[in-house]
Amino acid sequence: MLGLARGVFLFVRLIGPDTAANLGGWITRTFGPRLKPHRIAMNNLRAAYPDKAEPELETIALGAWDSLGRTVMEYPHISKLMDYNHDNPVPNGRVEVSGVDYFADLRDDGKPGIIFSAHLANWELTAICGARHGLDVTAVFRPPNDPVSRRLVEEIRRETMGGLEASRRGAIFALRKVLDDGGHVGMLIDQHFSRGLTVPFLDRPALTNPVLGMLARQYDCPVHGARAVRLPGHRFYLELTPPLDLPRDPDGRINVEGATAAMTTVVDSWVREHPDQWLWMHRRWREPTAMARSMGPMSTDVD
Repeated sequence: MLGLARGVFLFVRLIGPDTAANLGGWITRTFGPRLKPHRIAMNNLRAAYPDKAEPELETIALGAWDSLGRTVMEYPHISKLMDYNHDNPVPNGRVEVSGVDYFADLRDDGKPGIIFSAHLANWELTAICGARHGLDVTAVFRPPNDPVSRRLVEEIRRETMGGLEASRRGAIFALRKVLDDGGHVGMLIDQHFSRGLTVPFLDRPALTNPVLGMLARQYDCPVHGARAVRLPGHRFYLELTPPLDLPRDPDGRINVEGATAAMTTVVDSWVREHPDQWLWMHRRWREPTAMARSMGPMSTDVD
């Protein structure tokens, strides 16, 4: 199986990043609407945009499928896609970066830092951008369930990104060690977390992982958002936001729920700006399980 998977990766590499992305977009646009996740996407879109007509919602959903297919097929080319060089910019390059000075500040200030992101466009590029700037970031990632795919994905990530920490129970201890050493952690925060805090997202209450809010409270360090946006012509816009001014308790410490809500509000604005590039197929809005309700938010889990 590993040999077959490597053969597919080799084929995708041989046809080049643009052809691969176009093929991936065509496949998911064609077959995605026939799958169960498409119904999830449409239900999510109806709730988020109750005033939009069905054809408009279908267009957004097809765009989301297209972006997902492109992201998958771009994976074998991920190191080549990130052609931005701050010291020697590539004329008409694939990637435009905003907030370069914030990358430099995080890299050089000698302090720990936190970066949150979301499943928008090719979200892997933001981590690669940090690594290209010499920024030491340990990214939390969810390994694929299939062991063969997991091995290939981890190989590519380790070649192109900084440190990696698989999402698992107790991962917060590894993240604390990174921050204790003055490093930086990055995490996608736009997915359902069954034992999370309930904060507004797209005008609906959503269970959200509070780990970054907890770490921000403990270390009182800069917290930035990072996103990728697809542009015409197989190009990308990457942005690192200024540090967020997070809500604090009367004693001056960062408020975990307020910080979680503030980060989610930024993600909300990103999704509304480019709704056809977000992962609507995920079951983002779910009720907490009976066990989660009885136990409350977990302080040591990264779901």
